[in-house]
Amino acid sequence: MDLRFSEEVRRALEAGQPLVALETSVVAQGLPYPDNLAAARACEEAIRRAGAVPAATAIIDGQLCVGLEEPEMRRLAEGKERLLKVASRDLAVAMATRATGGTTVSATCEMAAAAGIRVFSTGGIGGVHRGASEHFDISQDIAALARFPVAVVCAGAKSVLDLPKTMELLETAGVPVIGVGTDELPSFYSRGSGIPLEHRADDVDTAARIARARFESLKQGGVLYTVPPPEETSLPRNEVELHIAATLADADRQGVRGKGVTPFLLSEMAKRTGGKTLKANLALLTNNARFAGQLAVAYARAS
Repeated sequence: MDLRFSEEVRRALEAGQPLVALETSVVAQGLPYPDNLAAARACEEAIRRAGAVPAATAIIDGQLCVGLEEPEMRRLAEGKERLLKVASRDLAVAMATRATGGTTVSATCEMAAAAGIRVFSTGGIGGVHRGASEHFDISQDIAALARFPVAVVCAGAKSVLDLPKTMELLETAGVPVIGVGTDELPSFYSRGSGIPLEHRADDVDTAARIARARFESLKQGGVLYTVPPPEETSLPRNEVELHIAATLADADRQGVRGKGVTPFLLSEMAKRTGGKTLKANLALLTNNARFAGQLAVAYARAS
């Protein structure tokens, strides 16, 4: 894969330093400006404090970029031009048309794996959407997780999804889901979902050993680490569900489908909760990045 590295990421790769990939769809489409830029900076700072190097991925004028300079991240955040939401299937089109856009989980997994980066931090993964039995809306993220050897750190799957079906599909795809200090799947804004997890890791060294066994010994695909969002900013699950139901009904009435659902949901949920979900989102993104940085350092140490 033809990748363009930032100077910081290039130096880190040459020196064998631990790196953490970051997606940029949350910057280009997920959060409003300037919160999106603040979130990107906070995540990068959390990774650096943990001893690793952040490597945000994006498509800039058709180039597959691993590591962004400040003007490039600001360009995505300000959104003064048409920005694509680039999943794995869109990479070739974005390259050929010299487009610019933010990368989703699936594209970031692919680019991180190609760069030799084994840890990736995001907010929540995509999966099986509610009502999928009718419209068959299933994210590319699960296929990417199954295929690419990357440890993905998240706060569970996005709240808009059918969580039980998403878990079933992850099992079918052979993706292990590891609870970080928890036996229950987090549900993005909330610390629990009522869905039990078979596996957990109570410390970063155990998490690193799991990833290394999967990638180095077994030569298998990705592993998902689910980190409960910070307690002080998390929201009760029943409250979130009420707002999601109302927001999805609005999306249906307005004809919002596919890639447009998540940005619509984030925006409307923030309005309905008086900004509580936005605050929770920013906090969990940074919290995940912190753990991902620690995981990258532990993974490198175990080599």
